Amino acid sequence: MAQLWGGRFTKETDQLVYNFNASLSFDQKLYKQDITGSMAHAAMLARQGILTEEEKEAITEGLQGILADIEAGVLEFSPEYEDIHSFVEANLIARKGDVGKKLHTGRSRNDQVALDMKMYVRDEIGEIDSLLKELLTSLLHIMKENLHTYMPGFTHLQKAQPVTVAHHFGAYFEMFKRDRSRMTDIRKRLNLCPLGSGALAGTTYPLDRAYTAELLGFDGPTLNSMDSVADRDYLIELLAALSTVMMHLSRFCEEIIVWNSNEYQFVEIDDGYSTGSSIMPQKKNPDIAELVRGKTGRVYGALMSILTTMKGIPLAYNKDMQEDKEFTFDAIDTVKGCIALFNGMISTMEFKKENMENSAKNGFTNATDAADYLVNHGVPFRDAHGIVGRLVLTCIEKNISLDEMSLEEYQAISPVFEEDIYEAISMKKCVEKRNTIGAPGTDAMREVIAIQEKYLTEN
Repeated sequence: MAQLWGGRFTKETDQLVYNFNASLSFDQKLYKQDITGSMAHAAMLARQGILTEEEKEAITEGLQGILADIEAGVLEFSPEYEDIHSFVEANLIARKGDVGKKLHTGRSRNDQVALDMKMYVRDEIGEIDSLLKELLTSLLHIMKENLHTYMPGFTHLQKAQPVTVAHHFGAYFEMFKRDRSRMTDIRKRLNLCPLGSGALAGTTYPLDRAYTAELLGFDGPTLNSMDSVADRDYLIELLAALSTVMMHLSRFCEEIIVWNSNEYQFVEIDDGYSTGSSIMPQKKNPDIAELVRGKTGRVYGALMSILTTMKGIPLAYNKDMQEDKEFTFDAIDTVKGCIALFNGMISTMEFKKENMENSAKNGFTNATDAADYLVNHGVPFRDAHGIVGRLVLTCIEKNISLDEMSLEEYQAISPVFEEDIYEAISMKKCVEKRNTIGAPGTDAMREVIAIQEKYLTEN
């Protein structure tokens, strides 16, 4: 068992205890960050005269070789090492001798792992943001293509007023846009370098923490060494933000699952994102949408896990905090996979435009516009509301839509109605006259699309 400690102990750690304590099986994901941080640390030690230039060069060369061998598959992670830090350091010593033992001068595994996790999360935020941007690009394309694809808008899962696919997808554009904003905020807050904080109380060596921070792309060093090694707020924020991303994806998936059902038939999901049944040959199931919806709970669980882990931990570092990694890694991988698959699914999805428009008509989504027609002809709104209610009741009794009522039937309920009622309640008219910014009218949507295009160009 290769350990970075042991002088204090008189006998070997029990194997079961060692296995329980070890983290290499999962923190090996941090190898690149650990080696990059170590090279920066060595450069700073040399700049401060703590290492000679020759020692720094030997250490850097050794670390670069370890990184190259890991990425080439030549050097494999071995369970004899407790964690990624001991793995890298032991291999450095094996390659470069005693000079490798000087690398750990002025640092602790506590500030080292804090650094590794911050750098890993920073890298992953960049990847998640790129995936979200790709998704937003797909949504914007769908919006441009469907300015006149009419469909019912819902409240309480009841058909309410007509909208367009462009408008509906634009709502999700706003959600994922906020998700990107949250990622940017998290990255900004986490971007202070903990390296040099030591175990909890800094070090007596004359470290230049600002230089290390600069080398590693941080905005500066952290300002309290106890907080530096005990802080996992950025992981809590990240998992909360990832949970929100999954909540948005899950809501969207729920709608697509409903739209894909035999009763709605609004969309046709591409065969590549569907599966069949082992017993029912007619089935085409929206499995990707269902799996994304299902995996949402997995990411929520990661958030609750870290909140529970951190809630009772006194300052500074405690071993409980090793539990921050596995579920964070899993949540990040889950979200990245879900965004990519969801993007592929909606990008290949076919809209059944006629079914969508007919559903809007048959759901009386133009009833409010019929009431507005009466108001515009001098009828008080409360009276107009009652008149249209009677119109809808008549349609239900005759199993027809408002568009299919004859003018005589309209005038039997209110003589105010004229021939122009049919244009007033057409899906096109109902949507097109709603042109305040944020509404589904074509002019309003074109203005929003231009704003979103500019956003994607600049961000």
